[in-house]
Amino acid sequence: MKTILTLAFVAAIGMASAQKVFNVDYASQADVKVFVVDYASQADLCVYRVDYASQARGNSGQWFWVDYASQADKKIFFVDYASQADLKIFFVDYSSQGEWKNRQKMHLMY
Repeated sequence: MKTILTLAFVAAIGMASAQKVFNVDYASQADVKVFVVDYASQADLCVYRVDYASQARGNSGQWFWVDYASQADKKIFFVDYASQADLKIFFVDYSSQGEWKNRQKMHLMY
């Protein structure tokens, strides 16, 4: 019973934290290397940029860009080629479109 409660608590914390990201200057500084694809069907994750950190919802595709690396949940680096990327993303126009297309890559943003 205690193990189940502990797992539920950890999952709740992961869901509650915002996806705050920071663009780094070098790939070696990044937690995740990202490539922006041309179509949603090519993406692992569809990302919606939110205006406020409070609008970002866990690991669900709503990202908020922070001003400093120390504020970020994940540091990302945009690569030039899809083959260099850990994660392929597509920017969407509506919050409801932000979602994982390839759930096997979700661990990259936890």
